[in-house]
Amino acid sequence: MAISFQIPERVLGEREMLRYVAESVMRPDSRRLDEHEHERPWAFINAMWPVLKEQQAKMLQKLAASENGEKAKRDGPGITYLRMIVLAEMLSWGDVGQYLCMPSPLLAGSAIEAVGTREQKIRFLTRFAEGDPKWGAMAMTEPGAGSDTSAIQTTAVLDPVTNEWILNGEKIFCTNGKLSLEESDGVLVVWATVDRSAGRAGMKPFVVEAKTPGVKIGKVEIKHGIRASDTAAIVLDNVRIPYDNLLGSAEVRKEGGNAGFKGAMATFDASRPMVAASAIGVGRAALEFVKETLQANGIELPYGKPRHLLTAVQRDVIEMEMQLKAAWLLTLRSASMLDHGEHNSLEASMAKAKAGKAVTWVTQKAVELLGPLGYSRETLVEKWMRDGKINDIYEGTGQINLLIVARRILGYSSKELQ
Repeated sequence: MAISFQIPERVLGEREMLRYVAESVMRPDSRRLDEHEHERPWAFINAMWPVLKEQQAKMLQKLAASENGEKAKRDGPGITYLRMIVLAEMLSWGDVGQYLCMPSPLLAGSAIEAVGTREQKIRFLTRFAEGDPKWGAMAMTEPGAGSDTSAIQTTAVLDPVTNEWILNGEKIFCTNGKLSLEESDGVLVVWATVDRSAGRAGMKPFVVEAKTPGVKIGKVEIKHGIRASDTAAIVLDNVRIPYDNLLGSAEVRKEGGNAGFKGAMATFDASRPMVAASAIGVGRAALEFVKETLQANGIELPYGKPRHLLTAVQRDVIEMEMQLKAAWLLTLRSASMLDHGEHNSLEASMAKAKAGKAVTWVTQKAVELLGPLGYSRETLVEKWMRDGKINDIYEGTGQINLLIVARRILGYSSKELQ
């Protein structure tokens, strides 16, 4: 597959609009929101909602116009995922905690897109194209099931009398869980098992709509970073949802049937490039601040000089830039493959692992190079270091993504390479 590294003019124009939002709306409120965790960034939300609502309406129109759920014919690849990673990078450059509060389907939408039928996509995503701001969220992690998704204990049992699914269990670390369920008419995609004996084959995604009886918000985490965004525990106590709120098929095939697990992985294949782009935005914010500070103090970056003729500081800053550019190229590749309709599981994990590692190192190096200025709260550098680390943890830790990369390249199964 050939990839052009030229961003289309249309996307560049959108990026400039996002830069304005990042500079004039997000950055000025960044420190206050960090110090008042879970206070909603309403200035940012209200600025983005009309644009996002219009985009969602256009996507639904295209989906409704397509026949039999097939993608409309077009000349060449689309730019949907390219636009999404550019948006994620730019808004995370502004403030990643506020970016995560962006009113949209987010991870719930990724799961619905990856596994849902055409009718389900239209039914569940229509709410994000009308009315007041709404959010979507996904609940997979549990107290006893993190990276090992086959250990999920949340159950979904079919009531044959009412033809409803009954969900029971507890989920933790759910980004925007409180926003989606308590503060808007949003949706939550819950991964549960319909047959524990089937392992991963029994995993299925279910859409739980806001205000559904039995859904309770538990602990809302106090976090190291991304403090404007809520990360909540969710308790499911005999939650009844319609049969058709199961995404995909209810069939469980124990032999060679990991459709549920594959659906979860397809969700991550779409979301991991977004997380990678978000990480790069945070890293770029720190890098640019370092370069501006050094320049103000008369320190230039002679890119054409041999490495051994550079000072230690110059080498570090150029290395920071190189790491972020390498991560961005991998992210571009993984998103472009989705726009070309190609499977990108390997490339999505590569981008996520590289970007998570890069942003962690770059932001820590920024604090180190700036010394007391970087460590103090006078600037946002220490905040970017705290915000950056989560990108190496959620949506699959760096270690898990490296395992995925190794398995894909070497051809090993999860049992053969752990």
